Amino acid sequence: MSSVKSKASGGKGHLKKGHVKKDHHFTDVHGLPCIEKLVRSVDETPESIGTSVRGHIPAWISGNFLRNGPGKFEFGNKSYNHWFDGMALMHQFKIQGGEVTYKSRFLQSTSYQTNSEHNRIVMCEFGTLSVPDPCKNVFQRFLSRFERLQATDNANVSFVKYKGDYYVSTETNFMHRVDPETLETKEKVDWTKFIAVNGATAHPHNDPDGTTYNMGNSYTAKGAFYNIICVPPEKASTEDTLQGAKVICSIPPVEKGKPSYYHSFAMSENYVVFIEQPIKMNLLKIISGTLTGKDISKGVYWDPKQDTIFHLINKHTGKLSEVKYYARPLSTFHQINAFEEDGFLVLDMCFADDGKAINNYNIQNLRQSGEALDEDTDTPKDQNLNTRSNSPATAICVAKDKVYCVHEDLHGEDLNEYGGLEFPQINYAAYNTRPYRYFYGCGFRHLVGDSLIKMDLLDKTMKVWQSEGLYPSEPVFVPSPDGVEEDDGAILSVVITPTVENGTFLLVLDAKTFEELGRAEVPVNIPYGFHGAFNTTA
Repeated sequence: MSSVKSKASGGKGHLKKGHVKKDHHFTDVHGLPCIEKLVRSVDETPESIGTSVRGHIPAWISGNFLRNGPGKFEFGNKSYNHWFDGMALMHQFKIQGGEVTYKSRFLQSTSYQTNSEHNRIVMCEFGTLSVPDPCKNVFQRFLSRFERLQATDNANVSFVKYKGDYYVSTETNFMHRVDPETLETKEKVDWTKFIAVNGATAHPHNDPDGTTYNMGNSYTAKGAFYNIICVPPEKASTEDTLQGAKVICSIPPVEKGKPSYYHSFAMSENYVVFIEQPIKMNLLKIISGTLTGKDISKGVYWDPKQDTIFHLINKHTGKLSEVKYYARPLSTFHQINAFEEDGFLVLDMCFADDGKAINNYNIQNLRQSGEALDEDTDTPKDQNLNTRSNSPATAICVAKDKVYCVHEDLHGEDLNEYGGLEFPQINYAAYNTRPYRYFYGCGFRHLVGDSLIKMDLLDKTMKVWQSEGLYPSEPVFVPSPDGVEEDDGAILSVVITPTVENGTFLLVLDAKTFEELGRAEVPVNIPYGFHGAFNTTA
């Protein structure tokens, strides 16, 4: 009998007052750092501009470091309520021969174009309803409430890759194909034209052959379903986008009308692991919000009475395991890695003990163990199925189709000083779905990243890059072309200095030592973003 072991790192994104270093030049009335300027609107920089390099950028780094995130938070005299709502601004740091240039462009989404044309918020976002047309009479404004709930195409979360093309994505049914060289918006793509899903995550996973897996919800007369999506690696023609995509498995939620929210999922060599967490979406409340004047976020809530459920799906057959794995109520945004070893499936993830993280990111606040790899019906009850000698994690079979799990921390107590860890990244090309030793992330003391952390899973030690008043974004690993060891490479992160005008820079760290190699200072303001990717060029 074999079983899955669950690991987790504490990735709590809430404020921890006891760990804040006060700075009398840069604090609010509560003694906490003021990070308002991290979420301010900026102008785009559509033409490449030079940067000032301090230290040195390794000559072997050649390509485009692409970043995505919100860059405009108001139209006219109306502002968005939530960080997730800002209009998508794409960034490119072109690195070549030790030099760096920078450019940025707003995604030419329907949402951005329509709002710009009317100079008001016309399209609804996650935390903001549209503003009624002031030219309409009262009756017309009332009728317009029935038209508000449309999926946004404001793809401000990440850069993703399908069939060799780059797209920017959010969590609705719309993505946009973009040119990574010019940042031009090329094509709007609707998932619903290809498969029966109402959206997909902004965190797909790739197999070595280019096959891409993702997840998306569907809403039918029979209720909501979670769907595992598979997109083939090759194009049939130059116009091919998502052709050939298919749903390989559909999973009903615990409550039909109240599916769980999920931002990502985990994948090993042979399995997809979907985590059904207690962050719930009340579909009736979301739909009726257009009548009651409440935005989508008001229908998202934390249900501490529901355990976390791990569903295991065979990637090759689409078969959903009859055995479900349970843990205490947890909330998770990002998984670190998942791999199969010695008959176990190991899942590493960042999680928090409650579901408050989403509501923490209102603008005003800013200004695990899974499945047996075989399904043995003779599994012994009430004993730990995790027989790995180096792990305190437990997996107890409590019924024929139910295993209850308790995680193992991937870190020591020293992580608490940095407020937990989020935005995890690994040497993805070489170690995704495989046993690995290192991962990288941001320490979160102040709602956004304020340190960079390298975690060594062998002895649970860590290296930290931190500087008071600086806010680094998600660290992205770029492997050295001559690298032999897992951490031979560089870490790229965009660092914001909110107290200094035009104080943003691209930071380059040696991934092995975690020492700074150099930085490229950008002469424009850049807001704090979400996710990115490195696009290698010849």
